Amino acid sequence: MKKSWRHIIQLVFVQLLFVCASAQTGGGSIYNFLNFSYSSRLTALGNNLISVYDEDPTLLLANPSYIGERHHNNLSLNFTNYFAGTNYMSALYTYTFPKAGSFVFDVRGVAYGKFMGTDDTGQETGYFSAGDYALSLGWGRELSPNFSIGANLKLLLCTYESYTSFGFAVDVAGSYHNPENNLSLTLLAKNIGSELHPFVPGSFELPPFDLQFALSQRLKHVPIRYHISLHSLYRWNMNYYGDGNPFLQTDAFSNTIKYPSKAAQFFDNFFRHFVFGLEIEPVKYVSIQAAYNHNVHQEMKVLARSSMAGFSYGLSVNVKGIRFGFSRMHYAPGASPNCFNFALDFDELSKMHQANKAKKLKRITD
Repeated sequence: MKKSWRHIIQLVFVQLLFVCASAQTGGGSIYNFLNFSYSSRLTALGNNLISVYDEDPTLLLANPSYIGERHHNNLSLNFTNYFAGTNYMSALYTYTFPKAGSFVFDVRGVAYGKFMGTDDTGQETGYFSAGDYALSLGWGRELSPNFSIGANLKLLLCTYESYTSFGFAVDVAGSYHNPENNLSLTLLAKNIGSELHPFVPGSFELPPFDLQFALSQRLKHVPIRYHISLHSLYRWNMNYYGDGNPFLQTDAFSNTIKYPSKAAQFFDNFFRHFVFGLEIEPVKYVSIQAAYNHNVHQEMKVLARSSMAGFSYGLSVNVKGIRFGFSRMHYAPGASPNCFNFALDFDELSKMHQANKAKKLKRITD
C-alpha cells in the first residue's frame, strides 16, 4: 500500500515538473474567471490557496485534496458583487458514495451584463450579453491518516455575443495534515488544460496555470490560526520595472529614471509570491479572517496616497448546520467586491430535526 501511493505522488510531481517547464511566464491567458474566489473565507484570506482540514465545504473548489466524508451532503451557495455591474456566483454540492469515494459537484458563472453592439459605421445593432461558465467535478481520497490527494475536472464555456470558446482545466493537489500539531500543508497545480473550441479557429489559448503552496497552523493555547500561501511558484519575476512603470521617479537634474536598488527589487519580487492570513475564533462558531496580498497591493496601489489595496477581511458563522460568510477584498479606492456564502449541512440539520422530534415525543408521553 505504501509503495502504491508513493508511486502516485512521484507521478504527480513528474507531471508538475513537465507543466512548469512548458508554462509561459508572460502574455495572457483565457478563462481568467477561474482565478475568482468562490468562497467568502478564501477571499478574506487573500484569494489564494489555503490549507485547512475542517468541515467547511466552500474551500473545496480551491483545495480538492481535502474532499472527504466530513463534507457529505452539504450545499454551498456563493454570490459576489464584482466591478462595474459584473456579478458571479456558484453552487456546490458534496456527496460521499460508499465505494466510489467523496465528490464535489459545482456549477459557476460570471454575468458581465448587457452591452450595445455597433457595426463598422457606428450604427447600433442591439444589445448583447457576455458570460463565463464552468461545470466541475471534484474527487478526493485519503491515502493515510496524514496524506490525501484530490483533483478537479472543469468544463469551461465562454460566450461573448456571437463568439464562443469551449475548453477544460484540471486541478491536482496533495496535502499533509498533522492533527497533533494542528498543521496542514498543500501543494496545488491549478488550471492545467486548454481550449478545445477556440474563439479564433486554429488559435488555441491556455487557462491561467499556477503552482501554489499553502501552510496553516492553529496555535495550541490561543484561538488563532495563521496562513502562509505562495503563488506563481513556476516563475520568479513578478514585478515590472520598465520605463513605462508609473511608480518610477525621475531625477530632476539629469532627467533620468531612478530605478530601485537591486536589493529593493529582490525583496519586492520575493514578497509578491506571498499571501499572509490570520484567523481568530473568539468563540466556537465564529471565525474572523484578515489577510494581506503584497502582489495585489503593488499592482493596484495609487500614486501619492495611501491605499488599502491587497488587504482583505471577513467573518464566518457556523451554527447547527448552517454556515454564513461575508468578506471584502480591496483592489483600489471604490473597488472592493463583497462576497457572500451560505451553506447547509443537511445531515446535521436532519439530526437536529430528529432530536427535536424525540424531545417533543418524550414530553407528550410524560
